Amino acid sequence: MRVTTILTIAIGLITAAAPAFGSRPPHAAVYSRAPVSEDLAIIVNKANPVDSLSFADLRAIFLGERGSWPNGKKITVLMRSPGPPEREAVLRWIYKMNESDYSRYSLQSTFTGQAQSGPKLLDSAAGMRRFVFNVPGAIGYVRAPEADESVKILRIDGHAPGEAAYRIKLAIR
Repeated sequence: MRVTTILTIAIGLITAAAPAFGSRPPHAAVYSRAPVSEDLAIIVNKANPVDSLSFADLRAIFLGERGSWPNGKKITVLMRSPGPPEREAVLRWIYKMNESDYSRYSLQSTFTGQAQSGPKLLDSAAGMRRFVFNVPGAIGYVRAPEADESVKILRIDGHAPGEAAYRIKLAIR
């Protein structure tokens, strides 16, 4: 019985001390579990009757091919000013263009009247949220963790940010 008690105490001490010394040998490889991508949330005003869009409808809205919501409100597309990775992700996933292709497309669609109107450029996620909050027909995007209760997050093809099948991703460098 005395040996059992001593062994129990020894095992308890070793187990308690293990975190102090690290739970893996010093030569073990360390792998980061940080995400390699982050979802971008498509946001609209909370009064907007739309809760979900197909990816094709989302793309048509951003391309300026669709100018109003089902309730008749004019759609105002918001984009970040050139530079941030959120803009690059929207260009890649929604527009299927890079920055120079988008610039050419934007100029061409403006001069030909092909698009309803060009996007309004904003400099920050906070500015994007504020604009969407104040303009009932606005649609924009922020990193999913930056979306708050002041805006509505749309489901795209039935999926919300954070779900495995959600496809609008921001690459994290």
